Amino acid sequence: MSRSTLVYIAVGLCAIAAAGFLALRGGSDPQADSGAPMAHDPAELQAMLDGSMKKLRFHSAPKPVPATAFQTKDGQEITLKAYEGKHVLVNFWATWCAPCRKEMPMLAGLQSDLGGEAFEVVTIATGRNPPPAMVAFFDEIGVDNLPLHRDPKQALAREMGVAGLPVTVLLDPEGREIARMLGDAEWDSESANAALRALIDNPA
Repeated sequence: MSRSTLVYIAVGLCAIAAAGFLALRGGSDPQADSGAPMAHDPAELQAMLDGSMKKLRFHSAPKPVPATAFQTKDGQEITLKAYEGKHVLVNFWATWCAPCRKEMPMLAGLQSDLGGEAFEVVTIATGRNPPPAMVAFFDEIGVDNLPLHRDPKQALAREMGVAGLPVTVLLDPEGREIARMLGDAEWDSESANAALRALIDNPA
C-alpha cells in the first residue's frame, strides 16, 4: 500500500471520528444551544388562557433577546439584561396608541398584584414620545407604578420584531423570550393571573 493511500485513509478516519464526536455532543450549531429548556410546558400554559388572553402565544422553545439599549426616564441607558433573575412582562406602547391607553391600567394592576422579586411589568414607549406627553398619558389614566422607559429611535423594537402597537413580550428569568402578545388584552383577567402565577410560583 502506497504512502499516499495511507494518508487518505488516516484523513478519512479522522473525519469519521470528528463527526461521531459532534453527533454525541448534539451538534455544534451555536443557535441550537439556547441555554436551559423552558421550565414549564408551553401547551399547559396556553391551555390556561381564554378570551383575549389567547392572543398570548407561548413559544415551543425560548428565544434570545437583543442587548439593544433603551432609555430610562432620566435618560440613562439600560438593557433588558438588567431585569434577569425574574419573569418580566415587557410592554411596547406609545402615547398615540388608543389600545395602549385601554390596557395600561390593567398592566399597572398586574404589577400591583404580582410585582416583586419574581415578576415585574416593564413598559417601554417606542418611537416619538416626548417625555412630558408620556407623563401626561400616565397621569390621565391613573398609572403611577410603571416605568417611563423610552426607545426613541425604535432600535429595541426593531430588533425584537415589533411592528404594531401594543406588543407585549414575556421573558423568563434567564432573559429569554418565552411568549408574545400582539395587540391589547385583558391582563386583569383570571386566566392571565393563573398563567403568570404558574410561572412565578413554580420557577425552575
